[in-house]
Amino acid sequence: MPLKLVTYCLLFIACTFGASQSASAQNTTFDNIIQINGVTMTADSLRAVPDVTIQVKNKNRGVESEYSGVFSIVCYKGDTLLFSCLGYRTKEFIVKKDLKGQYFSIIQLMVQDTFYLPETIIRPLPNKEAFDYAFVHWHIPNDQYEIARKNTDAFMLRALSQTLPRDGHEAQSVYMQQQARDAVYYGQQKPMNILNPLAWAEFFDAWKRGDFRKKSNPYLGDGKY
Repeated sequence: MPLKLVTYCLLFIACTFGASQSASAQNTTFDNIIQINGVTMTADSLRAVPDVTIQVKNKNRGVESEYSGVFSIVCYKGDTLLFSCLGYRTKEFIVKKDLKGQYFSIIQLMVQDTFYLPETIIRPLPNKEAFDYAFVHWHIPNDQYEIARKNTDAFMLRALSQTLPRDGHEAQSVYMQQQARDAVYYGQQKPMNILNPLAWAEFFDAWKRGDFRKKSNPYLGDGKY
């Protein structure tokens, strides 16, 4: 058999074997993918639990259940799903590796969690005089709601707007106005009011009217300032 023909045969066998191995790997990966469809419900009354976070453990992937508790997530067989929601205990569901097919349905029951608040002791003041003194002199710090209300007050927002830098829209508006003013005098010198006869005429009229005379301060009586 010629050497060239032998080489072609070996290349054909190698390509065929590689293609079969790649197809086998792709089929194995596809078989390991599964879509989990389900609903989250309370364990005691079987009511739907919305906004439950369903996350694949140790992976940055997850979804949230809808208002009716329905959810759908795609993962690999053998993964662990974490169910967490405020007010409920965290649950885990292990997807078995021997599941058949690419679809599986579950009903995840959520158990309400118990919150233990720190102990609070309420004691009355000993007498009326102590209550009057506390009412006048005690300083009670503002809660979060009062702080948020003060921060969103219209007067406070106006005061803060005077100290904050211009945003992009304001800066663009100022720049465009400056460009429009400069465009009027392109190619020529800008006029100066010191050589403007109308400005001088207005100055003389104001001088004759006495606009530049000192006037008495109403807060200081008849004295001059």
